[in-house]
Amino acid sequence: MKNNTYSPYITFNKEEWSELRNNVPMTLTEHQLHSLMGVQDHITLDEASDIYLPLSRLINLYTTAYQQLHTVTDTFIGQQTKKVPFIIGIAGSVAVGKSTISRIIKALLSQWNSHPNVDILTTDGFLYPNEVLEQRGIMNRKGFPESYDIKKLMKVLGDLKSGKSEVRAPLYSHLTYDVLQDEEQVFHDPDIVIVEGVNVLQTPKRKKKTPQTFVSDFFDFSIYIDADEDALEKWYVNRFMKLRDTAFQDERSYFHKYADLSNDEASDTAKDIWGRINLKNLYENILPTKSRADLILHKDGDHLIDEIHLRKI
Repeated sequence: MKNNTYSPYITFNKEEWSELRNNVPMTLTEHQLHSLMGVQDHITLDEASDIYLPLSRLINLYTTAYQQLHTVTDTFIGQQTKKVPFIIGIAGSVAVGKSTISRIIKALLSQWNSHPNVDILTTDGFLYPNEVLEQRGIMNRKGFPESYDIKKLMKVLGDLKSGKSEVRAPLYSHLTYDVLQDEEQVFHDPDIVIVEGVNVLQTPKRKKKTPQTFVSDFFDFSIYIDADEDALEKWYVNRFMKLRDTAFQDERSYFHKYADLSNDEASDTAKDIWGRINLKNLYENILPTKSRADLILHKDGDHLIDEIHLRKI
C-alpha cells in the first residue's frame, strides 16, 4: 500500500486490496458471474473475490454511514424525511468494461441486507435521439457532452435524491443505436443507484459566473475505470469484430452495413472509428475527469484490475 503525502489517493496492488475483503463470502456462482459479462470480458470468480468483494464491502460501509447520517439529520430537524438512495457514479472510456463492472457491483451489493434494492441507470438513455443529432449535425459526436440531454438526466437524479417513490428514465437500444421511444425504466424506492456512462464525471465549461450544478453533484461515491490507450483501442477493435459476427448480422442493427466486412476491413473500420471519435472524446472529455473520482480501478492489458487508488478522506 502506498500512501504518498502529496497524493489525494492511497494506492493498493491487487493482493493488498484482496485482503480487505475481510471474510465477506462470495455470493455469486461462476454461472451467475458469466451471465453478467460483456462480449469480451473474462472475469473469474477469483478476480471477483479479490477486487469486487472488497469493493462491495467498502460501499456497504459508506452506505451504512450514509443511512446513519440521514437518521442523524432527521433527529436534528425533528421530523422523519423520505429515504433517498445512495448514488454511485461509474465513468471511463468506451470499451473499458463499465457495464460489466456495474452489473457485478449491483449483484454483490444486492446481497447485503441493509440495501437489497440496487438499480443501474445508464446515461445512454439520455442521448438525444438520432434524428435530433442528425438535425444538429453532431451524429459523428455521439457520446460527446453535447450529444446528451443533461437537463433530463439531472431531473431524474434530482427526483431520486428527493425521495420520490417512483422515478422514470429513458432507455436505449444498442441494436438500433437509438433511444427507445415507447419504453422506460422505472425505479421504485431504490437503496442504491449505480449511474454508468462515459460522461458522468464531466463538468460543463462555465459560460456564466453563476453557480452551476453538475451530474456528479448527485453522487455519494464515484468510480473511474482506467486503462492504457493501447489496451482500450485493442478492446474496442476486438469488440467490433465480435459484434460484426453477432449483433451486426441482425438486419435491425444500425451497424448491419458492417456485417459483411472482411477481417482486415472490419479492423481498419474499427480503428478509424476509434481514432476519429472515441479517442478524441477520451482525451477531451473523459480522461480529464479521472482525478475527480473517489476510486480509480486500473486494468491491465488482459482486462484485469492490477491497481486500485482510493481517495483519502
